[in-house]
Amino acid sequence: MFEKSPLHFYFLAERERESMLGIFSSAIVTPPDELVAAGCRTPSPKITSTALVNRFLENNPSAVSIQVGDHVHLAYTHHNESALQPRSFAAKEEIFCLFEGMLDNLGSLRQQYGLAKSANEVVLVIEAYKALRDRAPYPPSHVVGHLCGNFAFVLFDKSTSTLFVASDQFGKVPLYWGITADGYVAFADDADLLKGACGKSLASFPQGCFFSTAVGEIKSFENPKHKITAVPAADEEIWGAKFMVESSAVLTAIK
Repeated sequence: MFEKSPLHFYFLAERERESMLGIFSSAIVTPPDELVAAGCRTPSPKITSTALVNRFLENNPSAVSIQVGDHVHLAYTHHNESALQPRSFAAKEEIFCLFEGMLDNLGSLRQQYGLAKSANEVVLVIEAYKALRDRAPYPPSHVVGHLCGNFAFVLFDKSTSTLFVASDQFGKVPLYWGITADGYVAFADDADLLKGACGKSLASFPQGCFFSTAVGEIKSFENPKHKITAVPAADEEIWGAKFMVESSAVLTAIK
């Protein structure tokens, strides 16, 4: 485990002031059954995907909004970042990535993937995904498992219509997902943004896990063989369900 200096936490705090939003139609990703059921079980107000993007832009006047084809919309802020090379977004060869957080082992990963010293975290994630897609014989859990630090990212490969999402094992960078009124799946690091947009079809993305449309389900990258269980949330909670890595404690809770 890496020892983090006060300077590390200072820069992480600066970075966490940024925000991101990724919205995907059912042509790209099928909404999780548990979130669909939660929204039906406890009906609550929702808004459309377009209205959600507009809300994000209204709340963040300096935000950048990007439409990718007919089925994907990405948006992010970059208050404390270089306008020429923002750390929260990058695009390369039809791969688009939103990233929040900081990698402690960025230096060694640059060497591993043959990247220049100027390559930041979001560029590294794109290169790691490309290696997974094009060359690597190992599973996605192996790639994500090599990322050490606090992070959450949403990556979309337009060439293959693949969505790849992950959150670190400590959940230091929050990530949430929900379903809009028109059936789009939305990912954001701001729970308040999604509360009034997705109703009860809303949940915290499980820490230490990734979701890939190529795999077709949520998986733990720390314990790839463990299933992810969705437990219905209590009525008074804002969440519709809680996704957790299956363990004896989870199994006891749902019996």
